[in-house]
Amino acid sequence: MASVPGNRFSQDERRRNADHVSFLKHKGYRWLWVALLLCIATGLGYALIDQEPRPNGGSWYGYTLGTIGLLLIVWLSLLGIRKRRITTGQWSLKAWTSAHVYLGLALLVVGTLHTGFQIGWNVHTLAYVLMLIVILTGIYGVIAYATLPSSLSSNRSEMTRAQMLEALTAIDRQLESAAQPLGREKSDLVIRALSQDTFSGGALARLTNSYPRCATRRAIRRLAASESDDVVEQRVRVLLQKRADQLAQIRRHLRIRAQLEVWLFIHIPATIALLAALLAHVVSVFYYW
Repeated sequence: MASVPGNRFSQDERRRNADHVSFLKHKGYRWLWVALLLCIATGLGYALIDQEPRPNGGSWYGYTLGTIGLLLIVWLSLLGIRKRRITTGQWSLKAWTSAHVYLGLALLVVGTLHTGFQIGWNVHTLAYVLMLIVILTGIYGVIAYATLPSSLSSNRSEMTRAQMLEALTAIDRQLESAAQPLGREKSDLVIRALSQDTFSGGALARLTNSYPRCATRRAIRRLAASESDDVVEQRVRVLLQKRADQLAQIRRHLRIRAQLEVWLFIHIPATIALLAALLAHVVSVFYYW
């Protein structure tokens, strides 16, 4: 039977629409509902168990929740490996990421109920604290990827990072030429501004967008203080301000990129530490069982 062109077009259109849906909304929030059902089921199970003392990690219900939590953590940690494989359909990367986010949040309920709200100075609590760190940094990551890309796009003004650097280089060439007639003291201010590394300041400066030792701003302040009417100096001041504006755009770009990526420097090492702590947790439980 011949295929119907209209059906093919409809399928392609649905596929394109699905590609533009956020991973948080994937398949009508399918994994959100799965996570909610898991939280409700485990919560009701804990609440309806009629025993004293209340269930903890050493009870049969605690072991059940512990097993569920362990399987979830191991599966969630496989997202990094999964990203290297491009597939579509039921277990596409978008579906996997959606499940990762919502089941990761559900893990907060499962893990807490597993502890039975008993906290102490031991490897069990260490695993729980590491789990909280992983979940909290994951929440930050979701918020960052949901909000910051639009700010990044707006700041770029349709320019790539390379184009922003090229614009700065063009200003520097004009500034270097314009500053030639200046006296030694003022020309040194410009030279220091031009020679300063655009990316200097370190990770903290990028995250906070704070550059108190910016040589360009220092040169602007010093030349403005002289209040000279010299045409050459006025042109240099204008070019310095253009350089400062271009630097500000680049630094805003660096700050947003840093805010997008910084959580991974905690999330991934904390996940590895969590897996190690879980191994110690499981071994100690079965050793003293």
